[in-house]
Amino acid sequence: MTANELRHLFIDFFVKKNGHKEIRGSSLIPENDPTVLFTTAGMHPLVPFLMGEKHPSGSRLTDVQKCIRTDDIEEVGDKSHLSFFEMLGNWSLGDYFKEGAIKMSFEFLTSSDGGLGLPLSKLAFTCFAGDADAPKDEESFGIWRSLGVSADRISFLPKKDNWWGPAGKTGPCGPDTEMFYWTGTEPAPEKHDPSDKRWVEIWNDVFMQYNKQEDGSFAPLKQQNVDTGMGLERVLGIMNGLNSPFETELFVDVIAEIRTLAGYGEVDESKMVSEKIIADHLRAATFILGDPSAVTPSNTDQGYILRRLIRRAIRNAKKLGIAGEFARKIAGIIVKNYGDYYKELELNAERIYEEMSKEEIQFGHTLDKGLAMIHRAMEKIIEKKEQGTSALGEDFCFEMFATYGFPIEMTIEELQEAGWIRDAAEKAMLIKNFEDNFKKHQELSRAGAEKKFAGGLSDHSEEVTRLHTATHLLHKALRTVLGDHVEQRGSNITAERLRFDFSHSTKMTDEEKIKVEGIVNDQIRAALPVNYAEMSVAEAKEKGAIGLFESKYGDVVKVYTMGEPEKGTLFSMEICGGPHVKNTSELGSFKLLKEEACSSGIRRIKATVGANAKV
Repeated sequence: MTANELRHLFIDFFVKKNGHKEIRGSSLIPENDPTVLFTTAGMHPLVPFLMGEKHPSGSRLTDVQKCIRTDDIEEVGDKSHLSFFEMLGNWSLGDYFKEGAIKMSFEFLTSSDGGLGLPLSKLAFTCFAGDADAPKDEESFGIWRSLGVSADRISFLPKKDNWWGPAGKTGPCGPDTEMFYWTGTEPAPEKHDPSDKRWVEIWNDVFMQYNKQEDGSFAPLKQQNVDTGMGLERVLGIMNGLNSPFETELFVDVIAEIRTLAGYGEVDESKMVSEKIIADHLRAATFILGDPSAVTPSNTDQGYILRRLIRRAIRNAKKLGIAGEFARKIAGIIVKNYGDYYKELELNAERIYEEMSKEEIQFGHTLDKGLAMIHRAMEKIIEKKEQGTSALGEDFCFEMFATYGFPIEMTIEELQEAGWIRDAAEKAMLIKNFEDNFKKHQELSRAGAEKKFAGGLSDHSEEVTRLHTATHLLHKALRTVLGDHVEQRGSNITAERLRFDFSHSTKMTDEEKIKVEGIVNDQIRAALPVNYAEMSVAEAKEKGAIGLFESKYGDVVKVYTMGEPEKGTLFSMEICGGPHVKNTSELGSFKLLKEEACSSGIRRIKATVGANAKV
């Protein structure tokens, strides 16, 4: 089975057999959701609809969603961890619930007619064990039993295993039931043991019944929803009898090219780890660079994650003895392999290659400087006649990571080759100067992020709704003053301010900034009504609507207008999911706080409205 066959089999099952509407997967960068840097699950783009807003395509949806997760980036290199992956999903927005979802999942897993045809003898399931927040999920247990599943193959697990969400501090969440496949060479045991790693999770049905509140309590949602996720890469490996996603068609060409570039004959385990890291990280980087949101390597937010992925790949290429530029070649294979399904990769291919090359050249210099730094530090300690790695200082390994992008493994490797690490205890101690510092850094970053993103769009607060509406006025005003080449390239909204990234190659003049601010305030004073209508993408384009990241939207979209065409007061018309105020007068006033460069050809504006705009 190929990846394309698996994608189409899943979508067809839910569209043709179960009345779902296929929607396009969203951007890797969540629009107007500052609680996460990347789309880490299929539910992120659908939060407003999980909260009760009506989706233009109906209440039964299915899609293939690109996702990025970097929490366990250090684990990439084993047989299963991936930083980029595709999630196959089906959705019920207040339609079917546990019984419908479980029966559909069971049919797709076991049926040979439009499903995967997996034997029941190799499947096991888990349900939520219950706690003070929610009861034990006896209902899901009973449904699995009614389908012929043995009670010994169903385990009850606590919240850490069988509960999903919310994506941020608050929001939709609920118990889930998970499906596992036996990957051992011998027959599967009669009783399911959740601790046995040969049972591999392949699918997850989340029953979104609750909305987590600011105080940590769980209130029932207005509507009961189903959110499912099946990892394409993992299932593809299983369907082809392979031990790892890295053995599937998605990676074999890339790994073959890495081996050609490295020029070695025999492959040992350490080489295979580096191969997987290079293949995984450059695949993730290619998709981030190919995303319509136009993220480029930088030292902040998504750009920092992108930079880290590319640099970690470069470091591992150096370990394999790959000389000269190679990242662009690997990216070319990925674009070719995925381009038919993900058209944005082909459309943005030149930018992908250019940014890969730039980062590779830049880190080549940084790499040399970092290595020189390690050697200078060792020389200074020798001069002082000090002994042991502790003389380097507790922060040394973390500083190498933070300043030069050196992963801990690279610093340790250099110290080992120079004879500075004498035993396992010294190595463990260094790994612990690093982990403690890294943990401290994460805690500080997390605390800052929670404060910074306290009013994320997912909570639909009044402040955020006003600022989101203001981005539409700002977008149109920028196009009016600077030209129609201006397009949104991303946004980030907190309760205090909006941040709007747009395509424009030069710094705005003071006069241009004053004009933009004036136009937005004129539209606020004009008290324009804000309305929306549902229509096809083709219809929206014909009417002149601006589409932000069109790959995000389904065949039916919401088009928001500010002003009334019949009265000649139409100011803005954009495809958007909302939320918005009812009238522009609710914004009070608009203040442009800052205009600056974001990346090559991209500018960034920070602005605010209402009381904050009068400061």
